[in-house]
Amino acid sequence: MRAVVHTETGPSSVLHVVEREVPEPGPGEVRVRVERSGVNPTDWKSREGNGPGQPLKFPQVVPNQDGAGVVDAVGPGASLPVGARVWLWQAAWQRPEGTAQDHVVLPEHLAVPLPESASADLGASLGIPAMTAHRALTLADGFPAVLSPGSLDGRAVLVAGGAGAVGNAAIQLARWAGAHVITTVSSPEKAELARAAGAHEVVDYKRQDVAASVRAVAPDGVELVVEVAPAANAEIDGKVLARGGTVAIYANDGGDDVVLPVRTLLSSNSRWQFVLVYTISEQAKLDAVAGITAALADGALDVGEARGLPLHHVPLEQTGRAHDMVRDAVVGKVLVDVSG
Repeated sequence: MRAVVHTETGPSSVLHVVEREVPEPGPGEVRVRVERSGVNPTDWKSREGNGPGQPLKFPQVVPNQDGAGVVDAVGPGASLPVGARVWLWQAAWQRPEGTAQDHVVLPEHLAVPLPESASADLGASLGIPAMTAHRALTLADGFPAVLSPGSLDGRAVLVAGGAGAVGNAAIQLARWAGAHVITTVSSPEKAELARAAGAHEVVDYKRQDVAASVRAVAPDGVELVVEVAPAANAEIDGKVLARGGTVAIYANDGGDDVVLPVRTLLSSNSRWQFVLVYTISEQAKLDAVAGITAALADGALDVGEARGLPLHHVPLEQTGRAHDMVRDAVVGKVLVDVSG
């Protein structure tokens, strides 16, 4: 079988395709024939490490956390049936076997049943983005641990960067859960994508006063901000937060150093919470899987330009190019076509 591997950190050129034996699943494991491999920023950042030429924790690593495919073998004690369609998450977290290969063996809980109505493209686009969005949307005081229809009724949510993969998932999940969803974008083209995802209001931060625009539709403020650029948006977030509101920060677009308006935030009793899916509790991960599974069953999640997330397909042999596209912030979701 084909597998994309690297043996040291570095640019995308360290990735190369090798042929190796098809692995067999052990106890509690399943083997999945991968159809699509989803690419996230953490995939290329992990490959680059802190600089080129560094040794890896494992002799060689197959990149990419997310994917979708079909179970074609199960180990002792695994309950998923052969032939089950699944979406994959955190395949390469503290493991050498990511999804950029024809077959991947992984613990059964990392392979989640994918409804027949959901495409492999959608399955491979879930994982890290959707789980990040779910975690961010469940952090505020009084918010549920697991999203469900109506669980955010009456809540006002601001999603910064609604045209990104996490932003898109956050809009779709929040809308499904009943929230009033406001989002920010940087262009009219991205505004159309955010509307396609389901945002009630879209604010172009390059052309509009964000704080004034948000307060116009949410006079009491928003109870939650899903934040991609805290360094750039800290002042705005402070102005639009409702009393007791939460800012859920999942990325550092625009820089690492954040200056917070302490007096404003003291008076609002607000909370600033950082989110990294890899290191949240196992229960929070399982809660995210449960919420996403329910949204999939309701048909509330999808991908493609019609749902605000254009898709870019790249063959397995060009996984390095796929990493570079994500690094260069292409608008939409980059998927590696493995098979199917």
